Amino acid sequence: MKSINASLIWFGAAVSIAEIITGTYLAPLGIKAGIAAILIGHLIGCTLLFFAGYIGAKSNRSAMETTKFSFGKLGAKFFALLNVIQLIGWTSIMIYDGSLSVEQIVSCGRWIWALVIGILIALWIITGITGIEKFNATIIAALFALTLVLCKVVFFSKGAAVELAEESAEALSFGAAVELSCAMPLSWLPLISDYTKDSKKPFLVTFLSALVYGVVSSWMYFIGMGAAIFTGEYDVASIMVKAGLGTIALVIIILSTVTTTFLDAFSSGVSLKTIFPKATEKYTSVAVTAAGTVLAIIFPMDNITDFLYLIGSVFAPMIAIQLADFFVLKSDSSEKNVDTVKMVLWLAGFIVYRLLMKTDLLLGNTLPSMLITFVLTLGTRLFSRKKN
Repeated sequence: MKSINASLIWFGAAVSIAEIITGTYLAPLGIKAGIAAILIGHLIGCTLLFFAGYIGAKSNRSAMETTKFSFGKLGAKFFALLNVIQLIGWTSIMIYDGSLSVEQIVSCGRWIWALVIGILIALWIITGITGIEKFNATIIAALFALTLVLCKVVFFSKGAAVELAEESAEALSFGAAVELSCAMPLSWLPLISDYTKDSKKPFLVTFLSALVYGVVSSWMYFIGMGAAIFTGEYDVASIMVKAGLGTIALVIIILSTVTTTFLDAFSSGVSLKTIFPKATEKYTSVAVTAAGTVLAIIFPMDNITDFLYLIGSVFAPMIAIQLADFFVLKSDSSEKNVDTVKMVLWLAGFIVYRLLMKTDLLLGNTLPSMLITFVLTLGTRLFSRKKN
């Protein structure tokens, strides 16, 4: 994959209503603390995103295939299954958020908009990622222009800023805000290698992928936080409607939902190949899109914070073990059925993450839990060598 392709893909991934909505959660901190939390969280998350993608780029393996290095063949299938589940969840959440927002602009039934968005995602998958330099690049350019308009509406429109931060500063701690900012890039850890594995320039492509995503994702968070602070409005669609951006708002929401959800649905097909080697990526991705559309129509998905924390607790310790194995220990368990020791270490990391959630740490709980898991992995190898 070329570096320009990677940049376009991850720009499209970051322009998301879900990211804007998550940014609104940080409004109680106020502008200065909110910006600091967004930048720190994204720095942590995107650094991890880079290393996860670099493993795939160096080994020419998809995200779930790289887990074989640490957890063995069955271990890789276990994480592939968890990844498919979270990707179905993301697909449904994105379609739900998109349809809910569009319904406020043009009311004709939320389920209808969910179907429309689902069909567009399926068409995007069928068209294929190879057309990114032509059609997809045009779409991304349009999204860029439209988000500039949205940014202008939020930050430069006339209107009194609400004193939201002063009124509810205790509603969200700084550490929790950092964790929410870290959570979005962390959610891409189990699939970034699906798009870096064929890179001719592994470092450059992976670096640009993480950098572009981090910058644009932070921008989306800023827009969401600014919308809540400067307008007192948490619903971005309502802000755009009030500003007279009916048609433009419709285009922003639909296209951003499609470009982001495409990656979730496509990677679900790649992950399913780890479990079922004979599966066809394109058809399984379309099937996941259909499942996500049905779930988006049936179930309400208004608050995704618990879902984000669950993703972090599952995949943060997984990547910590992978980083220790690939970059430090140089170990390879890909020929084993399952590496039991690594699975136990992952479970320990999962428990540590969940326990740390009960403690308000300045930099959130992802980084500390990963460091603990990383050190445990190194310590286990050192102990086994002494024992032998």
